[in-house]
Amino acid sequence: MELRTQRLLMREWKDEDVEPFARMNDDSRVVRYVARLGDRIAIDAWVSAQLHHFKRYGYGLWALETLDAAGFIGFCGLIKVPYVAHFTPAVEIAWRLHPDCWGRGYATEAAIAALTFGFQDLKLDQIVANAAVDNVESRRVMERLGMSHDPEDDFDHPLKTIDDPLRRQVLYRFTHQNWSRKS
Repeated sequence: MELRTQRLLMREWKDEDVEPFARMNDDSRVVRYVARLGDRIAIDAWVSAQLHHFKRYGYGLWALETLDAAGFIGFCGLIKVPYVAHFTPAVEIAWRLHPDCWGRGYATEAAIAALTFGFQDLKLDQIVANAAVDNVESRRVMERLGMSHDPEDDFDHPLKTIDDPLRRQVLYRFTHQNWSRKS
């Protein structure tokens, strides 16, 4: 399954994506507000899990490339939230791009395509997003998308330790009803 936007191809992961993804995962700018996935074995397992998610649910985190220059630049898509929290079960939208691609609107463009797919094709009632409190850049993308934030929804991430500075997360929501009004 592929999605196309004006400038991006959102596609299934390929073997040749793993190495640039591993390098991206080692970039301190990229993992400043998200968990570093670990060594190459952990990254291979993560990519394998994404492919399995696509097979099981028909959607997942697509690998991204620009239409004018083939090659992996990051990921964006929808994934079932893999932990228990006050807002689960839920489907989450997530993205991560190489720093060379920041500030170009790619995250927003890909996220709009993923949200459209989620609401139109999957008929989801709601899609959530979360980020570390200090992750202002991702929060701006969520706000540009029209997602709503209620501070009462903020939470301590159950997969992070008590002393992890990324433990406190903000939660943003987008409902099918709000999407229909916006489209």
